This record gives sequence, C-alpha cells and structure tokens, in this order.
Amino acid sequence: MTAAQGTSPTVSLDAAPAGLIARCAQGDQRALAELYDATAAQVNGLALRILADREVAEEVTGDVYLQVWRSAASYDPARGSALAWLFTLARSRAIDRLRAGAGERRHAAPAEPPREPESDAPGPEEGSSLAQRRRIVHAALERLGEEQRRVLEMAFFQGLSHGEIAAALGTPLGTVKTRIRLGVGRLRELLKAQGGLAS
Repeated sequence: MTAAQGTSPTVSLDAAPAGLIARCAQGDQRALAELYDATAAQVNGLALRILADREVAEEVTGDVYLQVWRSAASYDPARGSALAWLFTLARSRAIDRLRAGAGERRHAAPAEPPREPESDAPGPEEGSSLAQRRRIVHAALERLGEEQRRVLEMAFFQGLSHGEIAAALGTPLGTVKTRIRLGVGRLRELLKAQGGLAS
C-alpha cells in the first residue's frame, strides 16, 4: 500500500488530518481511508526507524489506523496536532512491538505487549453510537469467508498480534498476514457498499 505525500502545497500539512480525524469520530469510514492515504507514509517511516523491520513496521502502521478508528473521538486538537497524535500512537505501538519481540527472544512463550490504558468511558450517546457501529461491522464480518473472519476477529476484537494468531491457529505467519490484509480489504468494500459506518 502506498500513501500520498504532500498532495497539496497550499494546504497546511496538518489541517486535513485533523479534519479527517474529526470525521472518523463521526463514523465516516471514507475519512479513515483518506487519512491513511495522506499520512501513512510518514507514520510508517517513523515505525520503520524504530523497528528496523519493514514488515513489522507495516503491521504497526495498520494497527495505528485501527486505533484511530476506534478512538478518534479521544483526539483533542488543543493538546497537539493531528500528526503529532498519529506519531505518538505509532511510537507507542512500535515500542510495544519491540518489547514483545525482545520477550519472545528471551522466552519460549511470546510476551503479551503492554496494553494502552483505556481513556474516559464513553457517555450514553457515544456508547449507543459505538454499539451501532459494532453491529454494522459484525454484520459485515459475517459476510466474510470463515478463515478471513476468524483472523480479523482474533486481531481486532481479541487484540492478538499476527504472531499470536499464527501460533493459536498453527498457521504460517505469512498466511495469517495475507488473510488479514485480504479480509480488511473485503471488509472495507462491504462497509462502503453500506454507505460506510456513518449513522
């Protein structure tokens, strides 16, 4: 996957990402795709500098945008720019992955990466909106093939890493990565066909 870099010299580099994050918080699935296209190269570059492993950096980059989708409402422009927020997420996840990798090398059993603490609990309206989005996503997941649906559920709902999924299923890591990549693409098509996740 490639990401556009500096698509418009006349627009502030961070103005568009901030607006796209705001749209993500409203459930606009297209905004997530646009945000990815506009910023993924920079986010991936940071992850690659930390991890020095192209494949793992790509996984971390994907994880960052999934986290953005789940927690876009927690982004506060008053506390920093949108790009700074994305870089903070990327740095945190990359460091977590480094620590997990070090644990795997020291022990036979893979170490579970530290999880980020949950932010403030959602209010009633936000909780209702999140529940509706979950129903839409679960309905789309049901239309995937069994293999793709299973790895996506393990990755996104159980929070397992690609390596943990491969170990749990007894499946090669490359196969797990391919199923997740194809599953995410198919899920994206299904959500677009439903008009995205906008309520």
